[in-house]
Amino acid sequence: MEQENTVAMPALGDKAPAFKAQTTVGEINFPDDYHGKWVVLFSHPADFTPVCTSEIATFAAMRNEFGKLNTELVGLSIDSNNSHLAWIKEIQEHIRFEKYSGQPVDFPIIADIKADVAKKYGMLHPTMSDTKAVRAVFIIDDKGYIRTILYYPQTTGRNFDEIKRVIEALQLTDRHHVSTPADWRPGKDILLGCPAEIKSMNKRLKEQQNNPDCQQWFFCLDKGNKYAARGTQQNKS
Repeated sequence: MEQENTVAMPALGDKAPAFKAQTTVGEINFPDDYHGKWVVLFSHPADFTPVCTSEIATFAAMRNEFGKLNTELVGLSIDSNNSHLAWIKEIQEHIRFEKYSGQPVDFPIIADIKADVAKKYGMLHPTMSDTKAVRAVFIIDDKGYIRTILYYPQTTGRNFDEIKRVIEALQLTDRHHVSTPADWRPGKDILLGCPAEIKSMNKRLKEQQNNPDCQQWFFCLDKGNKYAARGTQQNKS
């Protein structure tokens, strides 16, 4: 019987698998070192490759933007620490791309030589490669739970605006217990709840009568700028 190629990976809502690893900035103990912070944990196939270079440069250029969202960056590939450090030096000295103009690549990049972390997170897909991680993105919240998982093929660079948008959406919904519709951006209209959270049709019908943006009991919009104006510190408990 032909053996199936299966990939074990955590699921949305799972506690992020713990690990200790050497990185370009020293050893990290994950996720304990990041308690109270959101994290984008991402993998790339290999150092000194074009798509990966564009992505590391973009993460470095956007680090302050992620920082304003209380979000840290942690990279990974199945390369050595020496390889990572040499690559980073080349990027900072010689690469200029879109938003990137030589900003320091000072977030940790894990040297996952034995693929221990990659296996814990399902970053190795045998049909693609046994020795290179795919382009995985795990968005982990400030309590250490996996909230979003994204995968990209080796030839396709990630959409960084989308990664940032997802974090903004998750943080908004955590604070205000609302949902975000298709193509939502900060400041745009939000949705009041979702069908799984609707306890009573009568409650929604009442809201519909009082709110012209309630088009049906299961589809109620609200002005997004109201929620953005309330700030990021409310409803954090």
